[in-house]
Amino acid sequence: MLSKRILFNSLLILFSLAAPFVFPDFKTQLATLWLMIIVAITWDMTGGQMGYNSLGNIFFYGTGMYVAAVITIAIAFDVGEYTNAFTDQLYKFSDTQYFLGASIGIVSAGLFCAVCAVIIGYITFGLRGPYFAIGTLGVAIAAGELVSNWDWVGGGQGISLPVFPYDLELGKIFFYYLFATTGVCAFIFAKWLYGTRFGSAINAIRDDEEKAEAMGIHTMRYKLTAWSLAAFFVGIAGGISAFQLIHFEPLETAYQTINLGIFMVVCVLLGGKGTLWGPVVGAIIFHVFKEVTWNYFLGWQWVALGILIVVTVVYFRDGIMGWLIQVRPEWFGIKVVSKNETAASWIRSLKSLT
Repeated sequence: MLSKRILFNSLLILFSLAAPFVFPDFKTQLATLWLMIIVAITWDMTGGQMGYNSLGNIFFYGTGMYVAAVITIAIAFDVGEYTNAFTDQLYKFSDTQYFLGASIGIVSAGLFCAVCAVIIGYITFGLRGPYFAIGTLGVAIAAGELVSNWDWVGGGQGISLPVFPYDLELGKIFFYYLFATTGVCAFIFAKWLYGTRFGSAINAIRDDEEKAEAMGIHTMRYKLTAWSLAAFFVGIAGGISAFQLIHFEPLETAYQTINLGIFMVVCVLLGGKGTLWGPVVGAIIFHVFKEVTWNYFLGWQWVALGILIVVTVVYFRDGIMGWLIQVRPEWFGIKVVSKNETAASWIRSLKSLT
């Protein structure tokens, strides 16, 4: 079993490394697939593992974009002058300024979003159930509106960042590997985290928060930590997206609550909440589905998305991974014992006692 698992993981890593060369015409789409995997894994940290369904994780994505952009610009120029829509000055970044700004900006985006998660969490984690979801959604919408009216960061026109300094195709590969590395790190970290005492604690919060508190678990501390860890990875993904997109706007691109903010939830529901591989499987299936419908059924893509959500909720309430565990438990190392085997074991136990 262990050798098969090692072989499977090795094949996945090799495929991930070779993907942009095997499918050279789909480098951007593959990078976006890793973005979907990242946001799905991080959403499941709180939504699936801890039971707090957030609709505001897109706040960290958009904030990460702006933090990375502002830091990159500030290294070389005055931010207010750079984002001034009426300036006629030409701003040119050197290669050193570009990569230094990107490195510092992307890491800072993750750290800043983690701090924001702690601050916002102190307020929103006082809410439960749908009230928490609506509260976090309100934070994301408010942030988008505030940034769109903040002239210092470009207001509604957004921010334009420098183009990748080398060949365009090389840039696509560069951003693919940035997203892939972040996605692999997020998955490995989540796998380790869920196997620790911390993972057991957030699962206890999901099952019954009052009982968890009665058992001595500091629920607020665990909730804030889990959300800040998720925000860290989402903020990094937002920072990478800022450089990949080159130009982004606050409402349509950064704080896109209707698109990416909903997509990350659908990915987890489709794959299976509270499972390690569920968000990954859901993100892959949803991204392929989205690309096909957006390219070949333009105009009906939202109808197709609605049908997908209805089918998932009605027929796959536990997601694809949950459904597979029920119909094929042996694939996951779960031994199914029949009623006769159970009765026989009880009889053997009784005989051993007499």
